[in-house]
Amino acid sequence: MVLQNSGKYKSDKYNKSDRDNGEGGQESDKRLLRSQQNDSLDKKFGYERYKDPKERVGWLINMHPADILDENKQLISAVDYYFLEDDGGRFKATLPFRPYFFVAARGNCGREVSSYLTKKFVGKIATVETVKKEDLDLPNHLVGLKRTYLKLSFVSTEELMKVKREIQPAVRKNKEREKSSEVYTAMLSSFLIGDEDEEAKKVTDQMDNIIDIREYDVPYHTRVSIDLKIFVGHWYSIRGRGHQPPDIKLREDIMHRPDPIVFAYDIETTKLPLKFPDVQTDQVMMISYMIDGQGYLITNREIVSQDVEDFEYTPRPEFEGPFIIFNEPDEVALLRRFFDHIIEVKPNIFVTYNGDFFDWPFVEGRAAMHDIDMFQEIGYQKDVQGEYKSRPSSHMDCFKWVKRDSYLPVGSQNLKAVAKAKLRYDPVELDPEEMCRMASEEPQVLSNYSVSDAVATYYLYMKYVHPFIFALCTIIPMEPDEVLRKGSGTLCEALLMVQAYHANIVYPNKQEQVWNKLTEDGHVLDSETYVGGHVEALESGVFRADIPCRFRMVPEAFQNLIDKVENTMKHAIEVEENIPMEYVTNFDEVCADIVERLSMLRDCPNRLENPIIYHLDVGAMYPNIILTNRLQPPAIVDEATCAACDFNKPGAKCQRKMPWMWRGECMPASRSEFNRIQQQLENEKFPSQMPGGDPRPFHKLTKEEQATIEKKRLAEYCRKAYKKIHSTRMEERTATICQKENSFYVDTVRAFRDRRYEFKGLTKVWKNKLSEAEKSGDAAEIKRANGMVVLYDSLQLAHKCILNSFYGYVMRKGARWYSMEMAGIVCYTGANIITHAREIVEQIGRPLELDTDGIWCVLPATFPENYVVKSTHPKKSKVTVSYPGAMLNVMVKDHFTNDQYHELLDASSLNYTIRDENSIFFEVDGPYQAMILPASKEEGKKLKKRYAVFNFDGSLAELKGFEIKRNGELQLIKIFQSSVFEAFLKGDSLETCYAAVARVADYWLDVLYSQAANMPDSELFELIAENRRMSRSLEDYGSQKSTSISTAKRLAEFLGDQMVKDAGLSCRYVISRKPDGAPVTERAIPLAIFQAEPGVKRHFLRKWLKTHDLGDIDIRDILDWDYYLERLGGCIQKIITIPAALQQVSNPVPRVRHPDWLHKKMLERNDVFKQKKISEIFAPAQKKMLQHQPSSQKDLFADDSEQTNGVADMEDFGGKKQTLNGMALSHKRKRSMENSDQSQNDTQSGQTWKEILGPVPPMGNTKDERKVWLEYHKKKWQLQAKDKQNRKKRRIDFGDVPMGVATSTRTGLGGFLRRTARSIMDLPWQIVQLMETGHPGQYKLWALIGNDLHALFLLPQLMETDTRTVES
Repeated sequence: MVLQNSGKYKSDKYNKSDRDNGEGGQESDKRLLRSQQNDSLDKKFGYERYKDPKERVGWLINMHPADILDENKQLISAVDYYFLEDDGGRFKATLPFRPYFFVAARGNCGREVSSYLTKKFVGKIATVETVKKEDLDLPNHLVGLKRTYLKLSFVSTEELMKVKREIQPAVRKNKEREKSSEVYTAMLSSFLIGDEDEEAKKVTDQMDNIIDIREYDVPYHTRVSIDLKIFVGHWYSIRGRGHQPPDIKLREDIMHRPDPIVFAYDIETTKLPLKFPDVQTDQVMMISYMIDGQGYLITNREIVSQDVEDFEYTPRPEFEGPFIIFNEPDEVALLRRFFDHIIEVKPNIFVTYNGDFFDWPFVEGRAAMHDIDMFQEIGYQKDVQGEYKSRPSSHMDCFKWVKRDSYLPVGSQNLKAVAKAKLRYDPVELDPEEMCRMASEEPQVLSNYSVSDAVATYYLYMKYVHPFIFALCTIIPMEPDEVLRKGSGTLCEALLMVQAYHANIVYPNKQEQVWNKLTEDGHVLDSETYVGGHVEALESGVFRADIPCRFRMVPEAFQNLIDKVENTMKHAIEVEENIPMEYVTNFDEVCADIVERLSMLRDCPNRLENPIIYHLDVGAMYPNIILTNRLQPPAIVDEATCAACDFNKPGAKCQRKMPWMWRGECMPASRSEFNRIQQQLENEKFPSQMPGGDPRPFHKLTKEEQATIEKKRLAEYCRKAYKKIHSTRMEERTATICQKENSFYVDTVRAFRDRRYEFKGLTKVWKNKLSEAEKSGDAAEIKRANGMVVLYDSLQLAHKCILNSFYGYVMRKGARWYSMEMAGIVCYTGANIITHAREIVEQIGRPLELDTDGIWCVLPATFPENYVVKSTHPKKSKVTVSYPGAMLNVMVKDHFTNDQYHELLDASSLNYTIRDENSIFFEVDGPYQAMILPASKEEGKKLKKRYAVFNFDGSLAELKGFEIKRNGELQLIKIFQSSVFEAFLKGDSLETCYAAVARVADYWLDVLYSQAANMPDSELFELIAENRRMSRSLEDYGSQKSTSISTAKRLAEFLGDQMVKDAGLSCRYVISRKPDGAPVTERAIPLAIFQAEPGVKRHFLRKWLKTHDLGDIDIRDILDWDYYLERLGGCIQKIITIPAALQQVSNPVPRVRHPDWLHKKMLERNDVFKQKKISEIFAPAQKKMLQHQPSSQKDLFADDSEQTNGVADMEDFGGKKQTLNGMALSHKRKRSMENSDQSQNDTQSGQTWKEILGPVPPMGNTKDERKVWLEYHKKKWQLQAKDKQNRKKRRIDFGDVPMGVATSTRTGLGGFLRRTARSIMDLPWQIVQLMETGHPGQYKLWALIGNDLHALFLLPQLMETDTRTVES
């Protein structure tokens, strides 16, 4: 049903509801004016609106929402699509589209609500259409039930927002009313009033019957892209149709990308000393930019002392940088030249590095100072998010990509560090404080620095950012600016919206925060979350593949692996490699070699052997856990949901129970105390939102304000009453996952995983084609192949980015598909997988570090590694199987396979098939040459996520967590760490390795101990100065104390208060040794004071150091060398000395002593007079080895005759063993515990009397039969008596051990205690003394039992007697 508004009728109510027709006209005028400005700006950049019927093919590079006039001169919403043609041409096509959202009516009131809304919002709502959508929140929706919605369409987004503002409060009120009404109340009203739906239809205000509103907050251009499948980064054919919307069709046959005009720029400005550039007072002195590989530099001759000639800056051959110089007389001419050149080349993409924060605001501000409007000139201005964007071009801030997608640590996210990490060259670096001086004294050096930033920004974008972002644009319904800046969770949600729309699933509303949620026992939850992945550091020290490592392994573990070798390899070949076993030709050979290696390790489990360093990680762990267990937010169900489902029958397997770990921060106050606080607040009044307004009562505050005040007041109460604010709880909870839920979420994850694998395969294919083209020398084919490699590699990276976001997205605040339970299950399952892997690895090797999705370990060098499996398969003649990975994958298959996976076969008949599913596989990275793990300075702690790993070529494979990557760390420590890690590769043993590392440490210790005597002051300042930037002004810090705040205060003293009035102050300081006894925060000396005039310097240093005997000021006399020695010493302890001690190596750097706890532990370990533990005195005897000796041991101990003949002489049986191979064997006399008769009886002692005498004869009726019966029982009684006597003797001598069972407890602690207890029970007591104790009725008894004197306590016994007399 579709209701169409003609627009002819205007109700009086509508005229009244419009506050002012003039206001509506003003809004339309503004929209029309904005539309005309946008069209004018687009024309300036070459984008004319295309309406001709001739077909044009273009690559979509951008899109923006727009307003246009239709044939009735009415402003309607549309989307402008910006296209590039293959020949460099450009145009835009405007596609009108009616925005819409959905509302749901109560019961069967849809027609009444539709009619009501059409009348109420006449002129605003264009059409009302009844549609049926899949609602995954609808009870029993799996049987095919769909919810009916009213689709309200509008001519423009302005009308949509107006109607939404009126409907949304009504919906919220109706939902709250439904929550408060109970089922019993509804049934009672239905009984008394009649049919509820009929009564609802009679309601005067049909707004009360609107119970839900959906998809009202989808951005307009995103909505159009989703519905019409139009994405940036694809080729389309466009055909104009006059006043009708253009025809836009996807061209899947064109894959290559055109070359847009890329404009990357960077500015250099003047600045006051130690201050951040101020747009009000400072000027732009240089603008350097690159356009498609050609560089330009514009200089401001008011600042720059001389003209700069053209030059070239090419840091690497592939990063060419020829530069043309424009020397302009002043800043106005510089800006004019800059804007004119932009309009001349009409860039499609502008590139900056942190341009949203610095470059664009500064250029805009300086242009405004000269009465130049940057928006009118080039179309750039700040939007509501504080980002600089334009319609005809995209602004790509590379800093946003680095923060989100580069995986670089925070300390390595500046342009210089990124250029080193990604572009592999060291850019030009200058001290910002020196730039103004260089502009007048060394302009050429400053020019080189300026253009180096432009070159780095341009090539960073072209190599990494451009292919990555436009690959994401092909699957995300957003323009490039948003794809670059939005979080990965937002991108993931946009992708899910695309999939949900095409599956006819209505979007859920965004998750709303529940204010002051209570636990089941009535405590206020301050926060709740789930326990994340398991990360643990297990070892410290250096592990190298060429230095032997000690292994203590478990033989039973190897035997278990041997038993599973065939199953393990079959699983690896059939499941992982998808090769049927009938194709494999060398299966038995591979298995035999693995068994041989494992047997050797089993027979000699304790060994000193070279290690193999591996990283065993799960490929795409979290996405594969989601896929294996069919995890998705709508599938997390409760009992009520299952009770309403038709599939909930006895024996159904659609409910999969999975555990997860919940963690919450609760307030200790009880529910009654919280209620009393709420009652107290009801009687109070609170300030008005507007200055001078009336105070507001509590019930008139917003819900957010009420919750904030309640929590604040409750926290104050808890602090006073309970002496704490929070208490942490952790609970293991179980969630139910419906295995039949609509699988659009899981299907989306699977499609992306498979598509990523497809793109990775295509990347390899085109890399091979590129190699072939390079060999043939075909330039055109090389360019084409190189472009396809970049294309497919960027596509697989883009899919990886989204794939890793599906897990984290479900816990993002405001997510449409939100589920804490799902996120908790994913993490808990992942942690269990890694824990199981650790249990296996620590029995066959040594685990070093547990990551979230992997485990670093060392295995013996003789452990089975990679095996080439040969087959007759047409596509896979050879495959390499890594046994360590295959071994763990079998464990995952056994413990983490989902045997309840339901797959819908036929939607019409609702027929499901149940199968096993497991897509979780370990991957093996390595082997590596070395791994260095630091140690903590605190006892009992390990440093997690800190390690350095080296490849066999000496290159650094991975560096995680060290200060060399951290921002603000001492340069001394950064330099030390950058040189010390390479030293770990020297030496051929642990001792020589640590000695080589110690030489590096000793060098820097010598520098500090000698107080840098041979070092210039400038180098010393660079080495030990600390640099901090204050994020706020000094006033905002109040009474806080820190070295940065002290430095800022002292800068204000000698440079003026204006230095610290703004945020962004750069504080460079050193730590002095005076004033004596003062904390470090009060001994920070600004570095700038040493550049001041001698008199000023002496005055302030006397003041700050609180000393008057300052002669010739030398920085070395002022510095606190002990502080810097402590800082460096702490780093040396963590990396060198403590790990060395833990690896049984004496301190390689004696000047850095061990911490007290480690020093004590070392003394205890080396103490020859150390008291032994009781477990060392009563050590259990070794178990007898049941396995045969290995062949090597047999050869060692067998003589020639035995080797040749293998059969012993019969006369030697029963005799003493001869000494073999000329080796002396020790024989200990064992005391005979029983006589010979007893030993003979012992041969039968393990048997019962029934086993010895046979079956019991019948008693019979004759004398002979009874005599036989009696003789049998006499023998039986004799055996029973002897057995009883033997048991008694065993209890006394050896403990309570069954007869005939070999045991080692006779000499153990348990046997000793059992013998003592049994002797007290069985032996006679010789009472020596009976004495009273301090407790009435309790006596102490001394008795000689056997050969030991025992002290026992006698307790009073109560006895009851019958005193009744018998009546006569």
